[in-house]
Amino acid sequence: MQPTLSVVIPVYNGADSIENLLKKLSETLKDIDFEVVLVNDGSKDDSEKVCSRLSSDNQRVKFISLRKNFGEFNAVICGLNYAIGQNCVIIDDDFQQHPSEILKLVNAANASDLDVVYGRYLDKKHHWFRNFGSWLVNQINTFAIGKPADLYLSSFKLIRQEIVQEIIQYKGPYPYIDGLIFRVTQNVGSVNVHHQARQNGQSSYTFKKLISLFLNILIGYSTLPLRICTFLGVILSVVGVGLFIIFMIQNNFDGWHLPALFVLLIVGFQLTFLGILGEYLGKLFMMQSGLPQFVIKKKILHDTN
Repeated sequence: MQPTLSVVIPVYNGADSIENLLKKLSETLKDIDFEVVLVNDGSKDDSEKVCSRLSSDNQRVKFISLRKNFGEFNAVICGLNYAIGQNCVIIDDDFQQHPSEILKLVNAANASDLDVVYGRYLDKKHHWFRNFGSWLVNQINTFAIGKPADLYLSSFKLIRQEIVQEIIQYKGPYPYIDGLIFRVTQNVGSVNVHHQARQNGQSSYTFKKLISLFLNILIGYSTLPLRICTFLGVILSVVGVGLFIIFMIQNNFDGWHLPALFVLLIVGFQLTFLGILGEYLGKLFMMQSGLPQFVIKKKILHDTN
């Protein structure tokens, strides 16, 4: 029988919090037929051992352990491949989203018949750098993937199973869940939820990961960089022709400063364009070379019939 709800939890170094999180989920969702899909994303602590025990002891809990750390989005899409609920909720393993807030997502989706519902944090408890990064990512998404400007994208969200089935058709090595969502639906909304301080461990959000996410959004899910380069190329061409005409009128080709600066500008633009083109080609190469989304080391699945 298909459960009403699947809760997908990417786990990274969550050995100290995951058991308590499952207890809270059971208390909160006691009136709902639900399942939990735990995906251990190459944790360095005892997460695999703890999750394996929890899954073996509870028929509601599926467990997949990956051979290495593939990244949050890869772990999530792995979990979505095994989630069979009518609605799927993605929640972190660190209690920054309390399980009771899941009901807000479910009620909002049912009330407005939405395909996807995002949790909109009233007061974010992240470090200022992560808050800034989230804001910047949201701004880029507005232009890159067609996200409504007033919609805040968060990792805490509900996705209907029909949309999940479309998302998991993507088999490339660089999944970006929000980008995949907006490829298949615009029937998206949000609801206010509370955000809590992290209870265990430290965030793995770094400047390197922020840059990687930017490149993945812009290069993997948008042609915006290429369009910007085309636009700049046209502008620089017009400027170049204009300067040539000015020099012709003034009959002044002796000064070297302005031409030298212009040449540097052109060279800089060309190198930037080649870099962007290289990113596109690099991603295509990695996709064609068969780089996997994830590699499963161990899984515990229960017969739901």
